[in-house]
Amino acid sequence: MQRVESEIARLIKEVDYDEVTYLFNKLAGGKRLRAKLILKIASEHEKAPLLAAIVELIHGASLLHDDVIDEASTRRGVESVNATDGSKIAIMLGDILYSKAFTALVEFDRAIAKAISSSVTSLSKGEMQDVKMADEFNADEDKYLDMLYLKTATLIEAAAYAAALLAGKDAEKHAIYGRNLGLSFQIIDDILDITSDSATLGKPAMNDYVEGKCTLPYIYLYKELDEKDKERLKSSHAKLLNEDETLWIKTKIQEYGTIEKSFLLAKKLSQDAMEAVKGDEELTQILQTMIKRSY
Repeated sequence: MQRVESEIARLIKEVDYDEVTYLFNKLAGGKRLRAKLILKIASEHEKAPLLAAIVELIHGASLLHDDVIDEASTRRGVESVNATDGSKIAIMLGDILYSKAFTALVEFDRAIAKAISSSVTSLSKGEMQDVKMADEFNADEDKYLDMLYLKTATLIEAAAYAAALLAGKDAEKHAIYGRNLGLSFQIIDDILDITSDSATLGKPAMNDYVEGKCTLPYIYLYKELDEKDKERLKSSHAKLLNEDETLWIKTKIQEYGTIEKSFLLAKKLSQDAMEAVKGDEELTQILQTMIKRSY
């Protein structure tokens, strides 16, 4: 990981603009899940740290744009760039990270470069779908999971696939692993948005629903409610929740066990991922650690 951080620093320095270096250094690094995944799969390849750095720049760019779209004031417990320096600066910084990552991708074989760059198109498409879906209450589980795959899982899938190509391993099986890891990872995040407090999350609790995002616990809850309560749930969608509404939603979620149901899907996806790379203890450990983040 030290080599990954060094490669990231080198790529940022090559931009040759002190303002970009300053702003980038303000960003919280996060879990570096995608980088760690690449290093686990292609641990012996000399270019693995560079590939990991490229993917982390892409992920960082997507988060910068995401914060602007969501008008988020914090990211990972610290003030977001759009909050401190404005949305225009945040968007332009994201564009610089994207373009620098694509420039560095030319050092890799065509199949690897195509896998990573194509995933960014899917990611952006998923982000657009997410924005559109927030316009009204969504109770369609398949529609939500399709968006989740595009917005979150595709880059993780591409990272695993590209790392396997780099290492001469079975790329298709590793893509299955990455896709299911990405989906289960985001479902756990959706659960934590409801079950964790603001201090733990680094953002307001239940913020997803306030932003108009109908995640699985809410979708499953809607299916269980009678018509009157369905209307009450929908009436709170994309609005700042008062204490009474927050308590009512949490009580209903607990009553119908929709957190547990969501977790069961995340667990099944994780088990499918483990099956795809059966025998790889390190990749299995990543999944097990991720699942333990839950409630």
